Amino acid sequence: MEFSVKSGSPEKQRSACIVVGVYEPRRLSAVAEQLDEISGGYISNLLRRGDLEGKSGQMLLLHQVPNILSERVLLVGCGKERELDERQYRQIISKTINTLNETGSMEAVCFLSELHVKGRDTYWKVRQAVEATQDCLYTFNSLKTRKEEARRPLRKIVFNVPTRKELPLGERAVAHGLGIAAGIKVCKDVANLPPNICNPAYLAEQAHKLAADNERITTHVVNEAEMESLGMGSYLAVGRGSVNESLMSVITYNGAGADVKPIVLVGKGLTFDSGGISLKPGEAMDEMKYDMGGAAGVLGAMNSLAQLNLPINVVAILAGCENMPDANAYRPGDILTTMSGQTVEVLNTDAEGRLVLCDALTYVERFDPDVVIDVATLTGACVIALGAHATGLLSSHNPLAHELLNASEQSGDRAWRLPLWDDYADQLESPFADFTNLGGRAAGTITAGLFLSKFTKKYHWAHLDIAGTAWRGGANKGSTGRPVSMLTQYLINRSGQEQGE
Repeated sequence: MEFSVKSGSPEKQRSACIVVGVYEPRRLSAVAEQLDEISGGYISNLLRRGDLEGKSGQMLLLHQVPNILSERVLLVGCGKERELDERQYRQIISKTINTLNETGSMEAVCFLSELHVKGRDTYWKVRQAVEATQDCLYTFNSLKTRKEEARRPLRKIVFNVPTRKELPLGERAVAHGLGIAAGIKVCKDVANLPPNICNPAYLAEQAHKLAADNERITTHVVNEAEMESLGMGSYLAVGRGSVNESLMSVITYNGAGADVKPIVLVGKGLTFDSGGISLKPGEAMDEMKYDMGGAAGVLGAMNSLAQLNLPINVVAILAGCENMPDANAYRPGDILTTMSGQTVEVLNTDAEGRLVLCDALTYVERFDPDVVIDVATLTGACVIALGAHATGLLSSHNPLAHELLNASEQSGDRAWRLPLWDDYADQLESPFADFTNLGGRAAGTITAGLFLSKFTKKYHWAHLDIAGTAWRGGANKGSTGRPVSMLTQYLINRSGQEQGE
């Protein structure tokens, strides 16, 4: 898919299709008014007849509009002008792209990037349009023997900006949008693979491939023998019931001087989570291949980082593991010694992600990190609390939390902060070990965060619970690619190359 920006009058565009907006009720946008005037009132006559009201998402495709050089004009309903917000804008773009792709317009000039969206500039509108377009056109059919493809798919789209002065801003938006979309695609592709293909070794292969393709990146894979020597007893226990070896992939991106402390990203990589001895119910258990969504998101963000070539240092951990029931599997009642030396009483083997992450969070101390952000499909409680719309955010460092929340708002990949108060700590008390791995049903996301916080005292840390946002279930099952956009926006901001508010 090819993207570009230009600044020009709609009547001079030679394209398969021009895309313009119509507000409710039947009110032409400024660009649509220009086309209407050139066409001798052709468009306004259609609206008076009731062909299009202008409600958000309505579409009307016109052919051979008088005096217009383009073959088609697509009128897009944008709702009430003063009510057009970020969510509605993204939905309009998505509906537009689907319409173009289904109607054989292989190229288009889109003037929707000139719409007024409350509090958003040209950079934001163009970048969101690029990301939304790539999301709409994404398919995962590599394992199908018969692949359905559009006969005349959309191949090129030009976003128009109001003035020539804004062209550099638009070009930067396209570059950032493509970089982020590339990372989102990597995340989706890896997460959507079945667990018999995507196991810890496969994650390690992807980490090595990233290093082979980029001179700024190196990869080291920590195997079980090395984990044993490091004392990572908690991580190793979780994978004991699986025939697939636990492997922790360490990806290092050097974009700044050696004296610059790295940002560390840690992704939970449970390539399949059966629950172990505390076996999950059979219904929808197939979706537990998405329990490596944190690792997929971190891998995607590293791909975006490499494409954008940002001047920062980042270390990424893909904590690969598989949780299976077996005669050798760890049990409820076991007491594990973590890499930090702290002991954990296992109450439920399905609360395994935190047992893998805690050793990974201790391991990263060696990098003397500036900040550490872990990403995990950690708790069903987060789905209950926030649904599928917002990622749960917990942090022991207010400035880091605020930076992530800001990045989430800028990117549209939204997060919501939950408290990390000591009031909840009693729920993790154990009579036999330093603490348990489960705090009960109440405040499950918070107690999981508190568990992780016990291993992050030596640096600034934040935790992203993506259990509700990493994938969609049911008939439209598939990875969402989140939180690649938020993480990459955070890295862009930290690099000083952010644009827009």
